[in-house]
Amino acid sequence: MRPVPAPRPGVSADIVDTTRGGGRVLGLTFDDGPNPADTPRLLDVLRRHGITAVFCLWGEHVDAHPDLARRIVADGHTLGNHSMRHEDMSSWSPERIEADLREADAAIRRAVPGARIPYFRAPYGAWGRTPAVAAAMGMRPLGWRLALGDWDPPGTDELVRRLRDGITPGAVVLLHDGGGDRSQTVDAVERVVPVLAAEGWRFALPRRPDWP
Repeated sequence: MRPVPAPRPGVSADIVDTTRGGGRVLGLTFDDGPNPADTPRLLDVLRRHGITAVFCLWGEHVDAHPDLARRIVADGHTLGNHSMRHEDMSSWSPERIEADLREADAAIRRAVPGARIPYFRAPYGAWGRTPAVAAAMGMRPLGWRLALGDWDPPGTDELVRRLRDGITPGAVVLLHDGGGDRSQTVDAVERVVPVLAAEGWRFALPRRPDWP
Protein backbone atom coordinates (compact mmCIF):
# COMPACT_ATOMS: atom_id res chain seq x y z
CA MET A 1 0.00 0.00 0.00
CA ARG A 2 1.49 3.32 -1.01
CA PRO A 3 1.78 6.21 1.49
CA VAL A 4 -1.05 8.70 1.88
CA PRO A 5 -0.41 11.39 -0.77
CA ALA A 6 0.55 14.96 0.02
CA PRO A 7 -2.10 17.68 -0.51
CA ARG A 8 -2.00 19.63 -3.73
CA PRO A 9 -0.29 23.02 -3.15
CA GLY A 10 -2.77 25.51 -1.74
CA VAL A 11 -5.35 22.86 -0.78
CA SER A 12 -5.55 21.90 2.88
CA ALA A 13 -6.41 18.38 4.04
CA ASP A 14 -7.98 19.87 7.18
CA ILE A 15 -11.74 19.35 7.27
CA VAL A 16 -13.44 22.72 6.87
CA ASP A 17 -16.66 23.47 8.73
CA THR A 18 -16.81 27.27 8.54
CA THR A 19 -17.76 29.78 5.87
CA ARG A 20 -15.96 32.68 4.31
CA GLY A 21 -16.80 36.02 5.87
CA GLY A 22 -17.50 37.04 9.45
CA GLY A 23 -20.54 37.74 11.55
CA ARG A 24 -23.96 36.29 10.82
CA VAL A 25 -22.93 34.07 7.92
CA LEU A 26 -23.78 30.44 7.29
CA GLY A 27 -23.20 27.97 4.51
CA LEU A 28 -25.89 25.63 3.22
CA THR A 29 -24.70 22.29 1.87
CA PHE A 30 -26.81 19.49 0.43
CA ASP A 31 -25.81 15.82 0.13
CA ASP A 32 -26.85 12.70 -1.78
CA GLY A 33 -28.45 14.24 -4.86
CA PRO A 34 -29.35 14.88 -7.49
CA ASN A 35 -32.88 13.66 -6.87
CA PRO A 36 -35.69 14.42 -9.33
CA ALA A 37 -38.33 14.44 -6.59
CA ASP A 38 -36.80 17.27 -4.54
CA THR A 39 -33.71 18.85 -6.12
CA PRO A 40 -35.61 20.94 -8.71
CA ARG A 41 -37.87 22.52 -6.09
CA LEU A 42 -34.91 23.17 -3.81
CA LEU A 43 -33.11 24.90 -6.68
CA ASP A 44 -36.19 27.05 -7.25
CA VAL A 45 -36.19 28.09 -3.57
CA LEU A 46 -32.48 28.93 -3.57
CA ARG A 47 -32.79 30.91 -6.80
CA ARG A 48 -35.71 32.95 -5.45
CA HIS A 49 -33.63 34.01 -2.48
CA GLY A 50 -30.34 34.47 -4.32
CA ILE A 51 -28.52 31.79 -2.30
CA THR A 52 -25.49 29.88 -3.53
CA ALA A 53 -24.98 26.49 -1.88
CA VAL A 54 -22.72 23.45 -2.16
CA PHE A 55 -24.21 20.26 -3.60
CA CYS A 56 -22.21 17.16 -2.69
CA LEU A 57 -23.16 14.77 -5.48
CA TRP A 58 -23.50 10.99 -5.32
CA GLY A 59 -21.93 9.64 -8.50
CA GLU A 60 -24.55 6.97 -9.23
CA HIS A 61 -27.28 9.59 -8.91
CA VAL A 62 -25.46 11.90 -11.30
CA ASP A 63 -25.30 9.11 -13.86
CA ALA A 64 -29.04 8.57 -13.41
CA HIS A 65 -29.97 12.28 -13.56
CA PRO A 66 -27.28 14.20 -15.48
CA ASP A 67 -29.76 16.93 -16.42
CA LEU A 68 -30.15 17.86 -12.76
CA ALA A 69 -26.39 18.03 -12.25
CA ARG A 70 -26.25 20.42 -15.19
CA ARG A 71 -29.02 22.54 -13.69
CA ILE A 72 -27.23 22.74 -10.33
CA VAL A 73 -24.16 24.16 -12.05
CA ALA A 74 -26.20 26.40 -14.36
CA ASP A 75 -27.87 27.91 -11.30
CA GLY A 76 -24.46 28.95 -9.98
CA HIS A 77 -23.99 26.40 -7.20
CA THR A 78 -20.71 24.77 -6.23
CA LEU A 79 -20.07 21.03 -6.41
CA GLY A 80 -18.65 18.50 -4.02
CA ASN A 81 -17.67 14.89 -4.68
CA HIS A 82 -19.67 12.64 -2.32
CA SER A 83 -18.24 9.36 -3.66
CA MET A 84 -19.55 7.09 -6.37
CA ARG A 85 -21.70 4.68 -4.36
CA HIS A 86 -22.02 6.26 -0.89
CA GLU A 87 -20.08 3.58 0.97
CA ASP A 88 -18.29 3.82 4.30
CA MET A 89 -14.71 4.62 3.26
CA SER A 90 -13.20 4.86 6.73
CA SER A 91 -11.12 1.67 6.43
CA TRP A 92 -10.22 1.97 2.74
CA SER A 93 -6.69 2.22 1.39
CA PRO A 94 -5.61 5.44 -0.33
CA GLU A 95 -5.61 3.60 -3.67
CA ARG A 96 -9.21 2.45 -3.28
CA ILE A 97 -10.34 5.90 -2.13
CA GLU A 98 -8.67 7.60 -5.07
CA ALA A 99 -10.24 5.17 -7.54
CA ASP A 100 -13.70 5.85 -6.14
CA LEU A 101 -13.27 9.62 -6.10
CA ARG A 102 -11.96 9.61 -9.66
CA GLU A 103 -14.96 7.53 -10.73
CA ALA A 104 -17.34 10.03 -9.11
CA ASP A 105 -15.46 12.96 -10.66
CA ALA A 106 -15.79 11.29 -14.06
CA ALA A 107 -19.54 10.82 -13.56
CA ILE A 108 -19.95 14.50 -12.71
CA ARG A 109 -17.87 15.59 -15.69
CA ARG A 110 -19.78 13.34 -18.06
CA ALA A 111 -22.85 15.32 -17.05
CA VAL A 112 -21.08 18.70 -16.80
CA PRO A 113 -17.91 18.71 -18.91
CA GLY A 114 -15.17 20.76 -17.29
CA ALA A 115 -17.05 21.00 -13.98
CA ARG A 116 -15.11 22.46 -11.08
CA ILE A 117 -15.32 20.15 -8.02
CA PRO A 118 -13.58 21.99 -5.17
CA TYR A 119 -14.94 19.98 -2.22
CA PHE A 120 -15.17 16.37 -1.04
CA ARG A 121 -17.45 15.09 1.70
CA ALA A 122 -17.11 11.55 3.03
CA PRO A 123 -20.30 9.48 3.16
CA TYR A 124 -21.58 9.22 6.75
CA GLY A 125 -18.78 11.56 7.83
CA ALA A 126 -16.59 8.43 7.96
CA TRP A 127 -13.33 10.10 6.97
CA GLY A 128 -10.53 7.57 7.41
CA ARG A 129 -7.74 8.49 4.96
CA THR A 130 -10.07 10.35 2.61
CA PRO A 131 -9.09 13.94 3.58
CA ALA A 132 -5.49 13.51 2.42
CA VAL A 133 -6.49 11.72 -0.78
CA ALA A 134 -9.11 14.35 -1.61
CA ALA A 135 -6.65 17.19 -0.94
CA ALA A 136 -4.07 15.53 -3.19
CA MET A 137 -6.74 15.58 -5.92
CA GLY A 138 -7.42 19.29 -5.31
CA MET A 139 -10.58 18.95 -3.19
CA ARG A 140 -10.97 20.46 0.28
CA PRO A 141 -12.58 18.02 2.76
CA LEU A 142 -15.93 19.52 3.73
CA GLY A 143 -17.41 18.91 7.15
CA TRP A 144 -20.14 20.72 9.06
CA ARG A 145 -20.90 22.39 12.36
CA LEU A 146 -24.62 21.69 12.29
CA ALA A 147 -26.33 18.56 10.97
CA LEU A 148 -30.11 18.74 11.04
CA GLY A 149 -30.67 14.98 10.99
CA ASP A 150 -32.96 15.26 7.98
CA TRP A 151 -31.91 11.79 6.78
CA ASP A 152 -34.61 10.56 9.21
CA PRO A 153 -37.27 13.20 8.52
CA PRO A 154 -38.62 14.53 11.86
CA GLY A 155 -41.19 16.92 10.34
CA THR A 156 -40.77 20.33 8.78
CA ASP A 157 -41.48 22.21 12.03
CA GLU A 158 -38.73 20.28 13.82
CA LEU A 159 -36.23 20.91 11.03
CA VAL A 160 -37.00 24.62 11.19
CA ARG A 161 -36.54 24.57 14.96
CA ARG A 162 -33.21 22.71 14.72
CA LEU A 163 -31.89 25.21 12.22
CA ARG A 164 -33.07 28.28 14.13
CA ASP A 165 -31.75 26.97 17.45
CA GLY A 166 -28.56 25.38 16.16
CA ILE A 167 -26.91 27.91 13.86
CA THR A 168 -23.87 29.84 14.97
CA PRO A 169 -21.96 32.50 13.02
CA GLY A 170 -19.86 30.95 10.30
CA ALA A 171 -21.41 27.48 10.52
CA VAL A 172 -21.53 25.07 7.60
CA VAL A 173 -24.92 23.33 7.73
CA LEU A 174 -25.47 19.76 6.52
CA LEU A 175 -28.78 19.01 4.79
CA HIS A 176 -29.87 16.53 2.11
CA ASP A 177 -31.63 16.82 -1.22
CA GLY A 178 -31.32 13.11 -2.06
CA GLY A 179 -31.11 9.65 -0.54
CA GLY A 180 -34.83 9.52 0.28
CA ASP A 181 -37.87 11.76 0.56
CA ARG A 182 -36.40 15.22 1.21
CA SER A 183 -39.59 17.24 0.80
CA GLN A 184 -39.47 18.23 4.48
CA THR A 185 -35.97 19.61 4.00
CA VAL A 186 -37.07 21.71 1.04
CA ASP A 187 -40.11 22.95 2.98
CA ALA A 188 -37.91 23.86 5.95
CA VAL A 189 -35.41 25.77 3.79
CA GLU A 190 -38.25 27.62 2.08
CA ARG A 191 -39.70 28.67 5.44
CA VAL A 192 -36.57 29.55 7.35
CA VAL A 193 -34.41 31.34 4.75
CA PRO A 194 -36.48 34.54 4.53
CA VAL A 195 -36.70 34.67 8.32
CA LEU A 196 -32.94 34.37 8.70
CA ALA A 197 -32.35 36.94 5.97
CA ALA A 198 -34.67 39.38 7.76
CA GLU A 199 -32.59 38.86 10.91
CA GLY A 200 -29.41 39.83 9.06
CA TRP A 201 -27.99 36.40 8.23
CA ARG A 202 -26.07 36.00 4.97
CA PHE A 203 -25.17 32.87 3.02
CA ALA A 204 -21.66 32.02 1.82
CA LEU A 205 -19.51 29.14 0.63
CA PRO A 206 -17.21 27.20 2.97
CA ARG A 207 -13.65 28.41 3.39
CA ARG A 208 -10.80 27.37 1.11
CA PRO A 209 -7.31 28.78 1.68
CA ASP A 210 -6.74 29.15 -2.05
CA TRP A 211 -9.88 31.30 -2.48
CA PRO A 212 -10.28 34.92 -1.37
